[in-house]
Amino acid sequence: MLRPERRRRGDVIAAAVLAVLALVGGILVWRLSAAAATTSVTGPSDSAARPADPTAVPAALTQLWRAPSAATPAPVTVDGVVVTGDGSEVLGRDAVTGEVRWRYTRDIPLCTVGAAWGRAVAVSRRGDFCSEVTTLDGVTGARGAQRNADLGPGAGLLQNGTLMAATTPDFIEVWRSDLVKTTEYGNAQAPEQPEKQPRTGCRYSSFALTQGRLGVLEHCPGEPDDRLTVLKPDSTEADKPEPEFSTVLPGRGGQLVAMTADKVAVALPGPARLLVLDNTGAVQQTYPLPDGELTSGPPGTVATVHVDGNRVYWWTGAHTVALDRAELRPLWTVAGTLGTGLPFAGSVLIPAPGALLVVEPERGTQVASLPVDRPATTAAIGLSRVGPVVLEQRGGELVALR
Repeated sequence: MLRPERRRRGDVIAAAVLAVLALVGGILVWRLSAAAATTSVTGPSDSAARPADPTAVPAALTQLWRAPSAATPAPVTVDGVVVTGDGSEVLGRDAVTGEVRWRYTRDIPLCTVGAAWGRAVAVSRRGDFCSEVTTLDGVTGARGAQRNADLGPGAGLLQNGTLMAATTPDFIEVWRSDLVKTTEYGNAQAPEQPEKQPRTGCRYSSFALTQGRLGVLEHCPGEPDDRLTVLKPDSTEADKPEPEFSTVLPGRGGQLVAMTADKVAVALPGPARLLVLDNTGAVQQTYPLPDGELTSGPPGTVATVHVDGNRVYWWTGAHTVALDRAELRPLWTVAGTLGTGLPFAGSVLIPAPGALLVVEPERGTQVASLPVDRPATTAAIGLSRVGPVVLEQRGGELVALR
């Protein structure tokens, strides 16, 4: 018969030490994890009380509320909720009152905030990279899909309703709604097979995304002029981009304005003109633009545009130009503006110094002017709306008017 094991005092002490070390290690891992450095306060699951769409342009506008939002390059709305991002905090707000419905906070700063798939998309900075991506339910703020991305500084977001593109000056990633990458283009941080990229060392100055097409304006070594490349945003292999075409343009310093299923509009300076190219990269039409335009690239490397059912409204930096949505042909121009047009109750609102101009959409005729008390600026004013509430992005601040 075997004698039962006797616990020695040293064994007991060793076991206790190991248990303490395991506990301390677990606490340290948790404290250093993203979860420990995150505060997530969700809101009610019922949809926000979205005010009804306006039936007429008001005679005047007054300020409802304002909030800091340096991480949103333009107003962000999701299911009637206004999303602001500032510092390291993303907030979902009631459109009429500005009251906070939900909040999401990290211990690292935000790079940018956008929206897609009925969710807010927050990109946060870890070290030198805008690498940490989180989706947040637009109504409740509940966390959804997350990923780590190879995004350097200056990240921006574009979406086409199905996919979202994250852009930097030398690299692009495209994601589907679960944040799985569908394609990448450019200088990846650690490419497994770098020969899969058609060009290296290029810098990107302008982007556009539409259904089935991703466009990028490139400046590549050894090429004196801009290069326009149009890609499939959902490649068969994510790390092997599939170009539709790539062509060198007759000029430099341009911006990619808009795309359709078979056309691309690119603006070039010297002289200022708008080129419309077909789906092979051949120039179909050239239209003159007002003198002195396009002295700099678009803010945030994305042309300031708003698209409705019939027109593309584009801000050149000094004028607002309406383009036919199908042909990308200029229809009319309003001079001395501060941003693109916003369809509103059968009219178009266009920001101008000290006002929102009310413009008839067919011919661009100004029919009224709504005074707006805002600081003097030449920077872009981004517009959006929730029902009759007009949202203005003024630099790092968001302002709601009604």
